[in-house]
Amino acid sequence: MKRTIIAGLATLALIGTGIWWFTRPAPDSNLLTLYGNVDIRQVSLAFEGSDRVIELRVEEGDKVKAGQVLALLDTRTLRLEAAQAEAKIAAQEQILLRLRNGSRPEEIAQARARTAAANADAAIAAQDLQRLQELSRRSDGQAIKRQDLDHAVSNLQVARAQAEDQRKALRLAELGPRAEDIAQAEAELQSTQAELALLQLRLSQAELKAPADAVVRSRLLEPGDMASPQKPVFALALIEPKWVRVYVTEPQLGQVRPGMRAQVSTDSHPAQSIEGSVGYISSVAEFTPKAVQTEELRTSLVYEIRVRVRDPEDRLRLGMPATVRLALNSMNGNQGATP
Repeated sequence: MKRTIIAGLATLALIGTGIWWFTRPAPDSNLLTLYGNVDIRQVSLAFEGSDRVIELRVEEGDKVKAGQVLALLDTRTLRLEAAQAEAKIAAQEQILLRLRNGSRPEEIAQARARTAAANADAAIAAQDLQRLQELSRRSDGQAIKRQDLDHAVSNLQVARAQAEDQRKALRLAELGPRAEDIAQAEAELQSTQAELALLQLRLSQAELKAPADAVVRSRLLEPGDMASPQKPVFALALIEPKWVRVYVTEPQLGQVRPGMRAQVSTDSHPAQSIEGSVGYISSVAEFTPKAVQTEELRTSLVYEIRVRVRDPEDRLRLGMPATVRLALNSMNGNQGATP
């Protein structure tokens, strides 16, 4: 009796298998199913300057927007240096203004008065010398000492030299500063302005800003730590774009084109697929990576394909296994896209 029942059940199973085999739906030849992993680009964010961290404004897992300030450095020294440069600029601007305006009318009048006084002194010295020489001729050199004549000659020479010096000073006052002096003052002013601009740039770099919309993966420094360009403060995972890296064999490669529509699903949300498109097809073959889930042998040559997806609900995580289904007879407007 038991043998009869078992034989009957086996017969029914064979009949059911045969019915399923002949009535099963034909595989969709327009659908290519691939397996891969989610790839998210990351940014190691560091300060461009070296100083002490005074504030960190985000934690791991926080979503940040492009341009958002994430951390601050101590800028007291830089601000003092910037104030010093601003004072130098103000002083050099006044020097340059004075050179460009030239001599004031009062200064020219003063130089003329000094020139007139020097000319008068020279005239008096000349008269004194002439008088002594006349007395010496009348007395045959007995009334005037030779020493007095020499002293009068020297006084005349000094007076004439001073008069000439005052005339040249008057000429310089009338001409004003040299073009070379003005150019030098302008160059010194520009140098200090460049120094101030550099300090202001360093002050702006004391704020660490997010380069794009992202999620904070790691917080690597804390307030009080010394920052430098070689020491990242945060590791950010970029929200857009996200990629699914898959591999195809050479026979499948001919079926894939840039811009093909794709549906991406994961084990955590198998019924909620995400729209995507083929953005990159490698032109170089490589041996199948160990992480690739295919039925071919590990030594097979495959080609890397990256499927770009939009994930506004942030369901995809770095390294997550994903299933990609490509509609071979459909294309979208993203042909020729690059990663």
